[in-house]
Amino acid sequence: MSDDKLSCESCSSETCSAKAKTQSETDKDFQERQELARRMCRIKHKLFVLSGKGGVGKSSVAAALAISLAELGRKVGVLDIDLHGPSIPRLFGLEGTNVTGVGDSIRPVMTDQGVSVMSVGFMLRTQDDAIIWRGPLKHGVIKQFLKDVEWGELDYLIVDSPPGTGDEPLSVAQLIDDADGAVIVTTSQAVAISDVRKSISFVRQVNVPVLGVIENMSGFICPECGTRTDLFGRGGGKDMATDMGVPFLGNIPIDPGMVSAGDSGELRAYLSGSSPGAAAFADVVKEVIRAVEGE
Repeated sequence: MSDDKLSCESCSSETCSAKAKTQSETDKDFQERQELARRMCRIKHKLFVLSGKGGVGKSSVAAALAISLAELGRKVGVLDIDLHGPSIPRLFGLEGTNVTGVGDSIRPVMTDQGVSVMSVGFMLRTQDDAIIWRGPLKHGVIKQFLKDVEWGELDYLIVDSPPGTGDEPLSVAQLIDDADGAVIVTTSQAVAISDVRKSISFVRQVNVPVLGVIENMSGFICPECGTRTDLFGRGGGKDMATDMGVPFLGNIPIDPGMVSAGDSGELRAYLSGSSPGAAAFADVVKEVIRAVEGE
């Protein structure tokens, strides 16, 4: 019998909430909860990447984090729950790829690096199609991505959430009740900081640990002369983290090389380079691993 077919009743964990049906639960809901638990039990660490503000580079950080972890030998999956603006397919160079199914399961799209990727972007007829869904339908799709996708044995599942504190991050926080924590992405601008503080409050309210804050777009370093210019200010993310009592994971500068690499789906090549942005991100990844694995 495969791991996916193991019965929850035979699970050795006495604390797993999926072993027993609750009084208010229907047979169908109980079965779906056990199917979800069986998938998630095979994933060691689940991380949410969040931001209260759009345009801060959250999806780029999520993709780069997944690629960097895979380069360090971890088995990684990425779930894109930004249903209205899925960027993950482009960042991995997977636009135009379709998902396939086997039986009742969905196969994630695999990158050349072995990262498992799932996004609603793989299911659109064209890249211009708009998703017009209300909350309950969003919740159902996110549940399907978690319980029906063949994630297999993973060290990390990185969940890229849309900006804000709405239906999608709330759904995934409710469906994954043992997340290791959330990585919060911001820029140093006061207008971004104000919204991102709400994300930290949201994460705390849904009982997800805050792994730390990343200040993205933290200064522009000229590739010709090396001069640094703080286009969006500097230090706001670190000050906010200190003020709210959460760890600060590091600064990532604005780098035209990362922008073009993301647009062309070549983030892996960029991150293996020696640019200031790649070096800064390598330091951030070490902090994330230390926070999750204790190394």
